[in-house]
Amino acid sequence: MNMAEERTRPAGLAAIDREMARQHADAIASYEAATPMAAKAAASLKKTGRLLLIGMGGSHAVNRAVEPLYRAHGIDAVALPLSEQLGQPLQVAGKTIFVTSQSGESAEVVRWFDETGGTQETFGLTLESRSFLARTAPSLVGSGGTELAFAATRSLTVTFALHLAILTALGEDPAAALAALSAPVDHDIAAALAAFENVSTIVTSGRRLQGVAEALALGLTELSRRPCFSLEGGQLRHGPMEMLGPEIGVVLFRGLDETASLVTAMAVSVVETGAPVILFDASGQAPVTGAVTIRFAPATGLAAIFAMLPIAQRLMIAFADARVENAGTPVRSTKITRSE
Repeated sequence: MNMAEERTRPAGLAAIDREMARQHADAIASYEAATPMAAKAAASLKKTGRLLLIGMGGSHAVNRAVEPLYRAHGIDAVALPLSEQLGQPLQVAGKTIFVTSQSGESAEVVRWFDETGGTQETFGLTLESRSFLARTAPSLVGSGGTELAFAATRSLTVTFALHLAILTALGEDPAAALAALSAPVDHDIAAALAAFENVSTIVTSGRRLQGVAEALALGLTELSRRPCFSLEGGQLRHGPMEMLGPEIGVVLFRGLDETASLVTAMAVSVVETGAPVILFDASGQAPVTGAVTIRFAPATGLAAIFAMLPIAQRLMIAFADARVENAGTPVRSTKITRSE
């Protein structure tokens, strides 16, 4: 990058660059520091066998991504937006509750504790040790402090690392996920960006990796100010295929799991509509003809997430930078949403 390009980098994206540059180191530190509290959270899960994950925005996307990982351990895990839990609550008795908020100060977090008082089996996941959430509930606290940039990047990776600590305490082998954090592999996104050059809207989709798709769609919307959204693979199949065409970009996530063939079938169907397709692929299966495939070493769960997420973040940033003059500087939102 030459100096002229460096000077014209929007301040908001430069702030995101700084967060992303330290996300792997902060995630590893978070995983290591979280061990004692993770053991307590895991003990609660072993006792209750039921988990309610509540949060907003990027925190909810993380919750959606780890939902299947806890279910794989025999835990009845459900992720719900915190706003929904406030308005039409699920029962909390007999459940472990994870309240996730990177700032620990979101309006919904404060109101939920004010109205319910929390429970004995409630744990917080946050990046801010001095926040309302960390003061109010026993919390796993990510390293590196609050994320300053607008769209969530480092906060997602760090929060996933906190979950890795809990899953390790439940008996999962963290080696593959830690390797993905310790030795991140870069990937060229030029072909993917070129494929999306003329799209006006992006739809992201996955099966077991649906939570990652939702995180990417949120960031794309925040940064590009285009209506980018996410639909779980089956839901995309049931009617919304009608919208597909050359101006709708589709991003799919395929991992090394039993849902991979369904993602493959979706990719084939989307290619047939003329919509450009980008496939983030850690399945080890053959590429899909007509899709731009970004191939990762075969992986599932958090190992796949840690490998794919930084590359998806770069795609999200570059897509927005090509379309918005001051990408990364919110015009209708704030980093910490203190109003409902």
